[in-house]
Amino acid sequence: MAGQAALLVTIHVLLIVQLVPRIDAALDPALVVAEKSVKVIKVRKDGSGDFKTVRDAVNNVPSGNTKRTIIYIGPGEYKEKVTIERTKPFVTFYGSSSNMPIISYDGTKIQNSAPKPDGKRLNGEQAVAMRISGDKAAFYNCKFLGYQDTLCDDKGNHFFQNCYIEGTVDFIFGDGRSLYLGSELHSIAEGESAITAQGKEQAGDDGGFAFVHCKITGTGNTYLGRAWKERAKVVFAYTYMGTLVNPEGWSDKGFTSRDK
Repeated sequence: MAGQAALLVTIHVLLIVQLVPRIDAALDPALVVAEKSVKVIKVRKDGSGDFKTVRDAVNNVPSGNTKRTIIYIGPGEYKEKVTIERTKPFVTFYGSSSNMPIISYDGTKIQNSAPKPDGKRLNGEQAVAMRISGDKAAFYNCKFLGYQDTLCDDKGNHFFQNCYIEGTVDFIFGDGRSLYLGSELHSIAEGESAITAQGKEQAGDDGGFAFVHCKITGTGNTYLGRAWKERAKVVFAYTYMGTLVNPEGWSDKGFTSRDK
């Protein structure tokens, strides 16, 4: 069964690859080359795959990787800290949507297992579930679960589609240049909170978050974002906003000069 599943993953990717030549001009040339050769690495906690841990599978990817590498993760919770170095591009994590694997780690679906904050203040320690500092990462049908500072969209150009991102305060933050499409932003705050804290500092910086056809759900008195840095840039378009969203929309964090 695992072999059949891996075969299905390979076929699915190869079908996508067949479409690539039609849009080569719009893609990074290195990406076009990578999609022509696909490798599948299976991770199973019971030892029936190539590796038992996600970390070991990632370590198996060579530095300077030039082919699409799919790490097919079996069901269950993998309690480990996983780092994909910038020298290892073209890596895809894949799991069954009907029995999604969970990667969790103390002190840092992708889940942070640190304790929930009290929700009574907007400042506190970070509890980051995922930090993205490379370039051109894409996430489809992923869950990011945490509390304060769940997802660090640190830098680079990234794409999120049909994802679920949950937290209390600033649960999407950083200076990435990213598009979030058709995703759910879910607040579990008990008091005042903010969804985004975007880190653009200079007028010439190209960082910014765009949320398109998303929906905002959950609890708390929630701002769309707060002015973490001088030139924070966030756009919500065609997005459903529940009653939890503060009518003012944005918080200047006490810095009125950032209202401009």
